[in-house]
Amino acid sequence: MASFDIKSEIDHHEITNAVDQANRILQNRFDFKGTGAEFSLNDNQITLSAVEEFQIHQMLPILHESLAKRGVDLKSLKPDEIEVATGSATQNMNLQEGIDKELAKKITTLVKQSKSKVQASVQGDSVRITGKKRDDLQQIIQMVKDQNYTVPLQYVNFRD
Repeated sequence: MASFDIKSEIDHHEITNAVDQANRILQNRFDFKGTGAEFSLNDNQITLSAVEEFQIHQMLPILHESLAKRGVDLKSLKPDEIEVATGSATQNMNLQEGIDKELAKKITTLVKQSKSKVQASVQGDSVRITGKKRDDLQQIIQMVKDQNYTVPLQYVNFRD
């Protein structure tokens, strides 16, 4: 039986590298010199802090570019509202990881509705798809990709 797993994982090492790279870009930019603007990474959250709200808006493309260059899917970022206080502005970007039960249920019902000769089962924070033919599994991968879910999905452990 051929099988593969659908997971949603992020590479924490690459995120650390991307945040460090974004901080170096900020230090070299003329409009951010001496403002104290910075990116910080805590567990599953990236915090953008600056003096003004418009600087947060200018920092977002820098972060997105650094993450994209490192191969981190931008769907894994879930931004909070920008909090503005006297003399400071911050925004938290939560990092999404793992397939929750609701999404796993959506994927399994999608597989069952496809009428393919494959089975889907939820295994913790991943979904395992098994079937006899490799072509059926590749068809399921394409079908799930076409759904364009809000979390980044990886298709791993493909076995014949």
